[in-house]
Amino acid sequence: MCGIVGAVSTRNIVPILVQGLQRLEYRGYDSCGVAVHAASRHAPHRGAGLQRARSTARVAELLQQVQAEHIDGATGIAHTRWATHGAPAQHNAHPHFSHGRGHAGATAGSARDAAGRAGDAQGKAGDAQGKAGDAQGKAGDAEGRVALVHNGIIENHEELSAALQASGYLFTSQTDTEVIAHLIDSHYSGDLLAAVQASVVQLHGAYAIAVMHKDEPHRVVGACAGSPLVLGVGKNGAEHFLASDAMALAGVTDQIVYLQEGDLADLQPGRYAIAGKTQGGASQPLTPAQRPVCTVQAHSGAVELGPYRHYMQKEIFEQPRVIADTLEGLEDITPALFDGAHPHQARAAAQVFAEIDSVLILACGSSYYSGCTAKYWLEAIAGIPTQVEVASEYRYRTSVPNPRSLVVAISQSGETADTLAALRHAQSLDMQHRLTICNVATSTMVRECPLAYITRAGVEIGVASTKAFTTQLAGLFLLTLALARSKGRLSQEQEAAHLQAMRHLPKALQAVLALEPQLISWAQDFARMENALFLGRGLHYPIALEGALKLKEISYIHAEAYPAGELKHGPLALVTSAMPVVTVAPNDALLEKLKSNMQEVRARAGTLYVLADADTCIESSAGLHVIRMPGHGGPLSPLLHVVPLQLLAYHTACVRGTDVDKPRNLAKSVTVE
Repeated sequence: MCGIVGAVSTRNIVPILVQGLQRLEYRGYDSCGVAVHAASRHAPHRGAGLQRARSTARVAELLQQVQAEHIDGATGIAHTRWATHGAPAQHNAHPHFSHGRGHAGATAGSARDAAGRAGDAQGKAGDAQGKAGDAQGKAGDAEGRVALVHNGIIENHEELSAALQASGYLFTSQTDTEVIAHLIDSHYSGDLLAAVQASVVQLHGAYAIAVMHKDEPHRVVGACAGSPLVLGVGKNGAEHFLASDAMALAGVTDQIVYLQEGDLADLQPGRYAIAGKTQGGASQPLTPAQRPVCTVQAHSGAVELGPYRHYMQKEIFEQPRVIADTLEGLEDITPALFDGAHPHQARAAAQVFAEIDSVLILACGSSYYSGCTAKYWLEAIAGIPTQVEVASEYRYRTSVPNPRSLVVAISQSGETADTLAALRHAQSLDMQHRLTICNVATSTMVRECPLAYITRAGVEIGVASTKAFTTQLAGLFLLTLALARSKGRLSQEQEAAHLQAMRHLPKALQAVLALEPQLISWAQDFARMENALFLGRGLHYPIALEGALKLKEISYIHAEAYPAGELKHGPLALVTSAMPVVTVAPNDALLEKLKSNMQEVRARAGTLYVLADADTCIESSAGLHVIRMPGHGGPLSPLLHVVPLQLLAYHTACVRGTDVDKPRNLAKSVTVE
């Protein structure tokens, strides 16, 4: 979601800030901005205060604006915003300024805020007013006292806003973030770190912030709680950086410090200091904290598209390779596969697997559907009772904790706010056996789980997950086999057969990808529709859910998925000739039941689009379109059947002309609740 980059240096830092934002673009955003301290570069001809540029366009346009306005400085902060409080408009974009109590610049900003509010209600015309208002408010921008960027959500912002307005602060946006800027200004008396410390104890919710003050031109202060923030140590210690993700600093530094919950970071040229969370509030002296410096080889995210039209298409076609990478070196099934994050605990997984009697899976979105698929595997193959919870719901309901349950958190980024919160909630309930399936080895989730399996999907830029989803399934199948072996439910013959099937996956996926031309033909039909229904049974019901999610995410077609046996319990009322019905039809024990469900659709003049194994005896006819899968994957069939659904969604979106890689209203890494 939102991205933060900050820096203190002795050189012009603007190119690094903008480059960092570009590396975070894959997360999704609707506005962006940069602020620098002009005095940090000794540029008196432009004044000695804070300068900023903000845009509701892409980072490339922000760079043009920065260059046109000759904004540069050695101290700065930058941000990409995904709107939560306030519409995606220039006056709501970060960085936010505080001009002090009742300042004239804030008054001017308040006037343009009124125009912006009216504009938000009236649509594009109002956004134009907001942009014009920002242009008129440049003088106010230059007079800012505090500049701040923020990831997260401040839950008590209304209460704080009321108190700050009563003391004379004027607000220029509808965001919760501006509250923090004014709060820090209200506490400032010459020491920015002390002001930030006094402010954060008043915040309820999640935050990662980077802050500058006009009176301290060579200083940036950061703080985090409930939202990730990293500190980058520059070469020779001459410059230092803050970022919400180490990827933003790729190519700038590989020396990364992962800030912990409640940490404050004080960055100045030639030095940095970290203070841990104070227990007694703002009045207590700061406690210096030592955090290890890790060498992180972060990918820059500057991935070439090659012959592909979009990153999503490229990532779909990368699946054979990334599955091979994820399974590389796999010789046998052993619990030690899940010791990767903590090699000093070489026998930890074996001990945990012997002790647990159930599994609790926590995840969101596509990761939740991968967990739902794993439930079928875990119960059928390993014989372990398994519960799958939507992370955002689990933490807020009264549940019955089981200390002998293995808590499995699934996340592509390892920073998903709801999943992290659910994981911590489970830990608070004395559920200490924690494992993560994650694609980022340096993520918060991996650091907080004693056990982990790191998938090797590589950087996934498209917002709609494809290769990350299938590598999660591969990791979860390995977990199933490792637990089955630990519980004495996996013979050597069965293990060998499963390993052979997994090694065959890359080749099988290549054969599935060859079906793309047939799916392009289906997409021509789907692009004319506004609704679609997806059906699956058993192990393939979660795959139907994932297929419906992909279609709605990137084509904006309303899609639902149901277990096929549920048709007659309600969804059948929706079936008409205008409602295409996609059916996942592997040759398994439920095939004959599924064929009966398909007849129910045909009897209502519904049009079926069926992904059928070669030996299912389902033939194309009027109102029945069949694509033959290359072969039956057995228990691993979900990894094969999901790929055509990804391609169908992709090509439907292409026909409809949507922004495939950056669908509206969505973000790649959901770091707010």
